[in-house]
Amino acid sequence: MKYLLLGAGLQGTAIAHDLLHHAPDTSALHVMDRDADALERMQARFNDPRLAVTAGDVTDAAMVGPLMDTAQVAISAVNYWFNADLAALAVQGRCHFLDLGGNNDVVAREFELDAAARSAGVSIVPDCGLAPGLAGILGYWLTEGLDEIDCVRLRVGGLPAEPLPPMNYKVVFSVQGLINEYIEPAVVIRGGKLQTVPSLSELETLTFPAPFGELEAFQTSGGTSTLPQTLLGRVPDLDYKTIRYRGHCAQVRLLHELGLTDSRPVDVGGVTVAPRQVLAHCLDRALDLPGEDLILVWCWSEGRRNDQAVRRNVRIIDRHDAAHGISAMMRMTGYPAAIIARLLASGEIDAPGAQRQELIVPGAVMLAALQERDVAVETWENAPGAAP
Repeated sequence: MKYLLLGAGLQGTAIAHDLLHHAPDTSALHVMDRDADALERMQARFNDPRLAVTAGDVTDAAMVGPLMDTAQVAISAVNYWFNADLAALAVQGRCHFLDLGGNNDVVAREFELDAAARSAGVSIVPDCGLAPGLAGILGYWLTEGLDEIDCVRLRVGGLPAEPLPPMNYKVVFSVQGLINEYIEPAVVIRGGKLQTVPSLSELETLTFPAPFGELEAFQTSGGTSTLPQTLLGRVPDLDYKTIRYRGHCAQVRLLHELGLTDSRPVDVGGVTVAPRQVLAHCLDRALDLPGEDLILVWCWSEGRRNDQAVRRNVRIIDRHDAAHGISAMMRMTGYPAAIIARLLASGEIDAPGAQRQELIVPGAVMLAALQERDVAVETWENAPGAAP
C-alpha cells in the first residue's frame, strides 16, 4: 500500500512511525515538507527503504499533484488552512485524502467536494486526529446498542505528566489551534437542537483514577467535528469538554477577557500588533516546558436498553512512549489518522465521497487497533449516576 504524507512535524512523525511499524503491508511512504532538515531527520530516524522524501511547499500543485497520482492515500499533517485545496487536488489524482482537521469552515469546504470525490471513487475524511477525530468515533460507538439515548459526553485532554507553573500546562500542539479552541463557540446538542455555547464555560469537575484525582473540564470548540449533525434527532444532549488541571480555565478566561486573544491590531507606542500574536508568542515560550505528556479521554453515553438505564463508558489514559520518542499527543493524534489511512488503502473502508468519519470507521475496530499499539483502553457499563 502506498501513502503520501504531507508534513514531517510531530504528528507527521507519529503517522510515519505507525505506517512503517504497525502496518506491515505498507510498500511505500512518501513524505513531503518544505523543511529539508525535518525530512533528513525523519530519514535518519526510520532508516527504512520504503520511505522517500521530497522537499517542497504543499501549495505547489505541480509538485504535490504527481505525488498524489502515485499514492492510494494522502494524509495531511500540515496546518488546517491548506486542507481544502489539498483535498481538491487528491480528488483530481483519484487518491483518498484525510487530515487532522481543526477548523469547521475548512471542513465545510472539503464536504463541498463530495460529488467530485464520489465520481472519482475516493474518500475525503476530515478531522482524523484526537479531538476532532477519535472522540467523535467513540461518541458514535457509545450510542450503538442503546434503544434510547439521553446524552453523550466527550471529555478529552492533553496534559503534562507533572504540572508546572505558570498554567500547569505545556504546549503539545499548535498554539494557534489551542487559542482557537479556547475562544471560538462550541457546538452542542441541547434539547434536541443544535446550539452553540461559549468556550471556557460550563466548568465541571471530573475524577480520574490515582494519581490524577479531581480535574476540571470546560467547553472548547471543534472537538465534536461532525458528530452533532450526525446524532441530531437521535441524541437530545451532547457536548465536548477539554480536561485540564484545576484552575487552568480561570487563567485562560482572564487572558481572554483582557482582550489578549483578539486578532484585531492595536497601536502600542507607535507599533501596530495583534494581541493574539503576542499571546501566542508568550505561550509558546512560557509553556515550552520539560517533561513528558499524557492524554486523558473519558467518553460516555446514558440511555436505556431493554427498559434498563445504562451508562456506557470508554476511558483512555495514554503516556509518552520513551522507547520510540513519541509523545502521548503524537500517539493519540497521529495513530488514529494512520489507522484510518490503512483502512482506506486496504479497502476495508469503501465509502467514496466526503465522509463523516464516525459513520465509516467502526469504533470497535479503532479501539482494537489502538490496543494493539499498547494504548490503555477501558470500557465498561454501569448505572447512570453510579461510581465507575
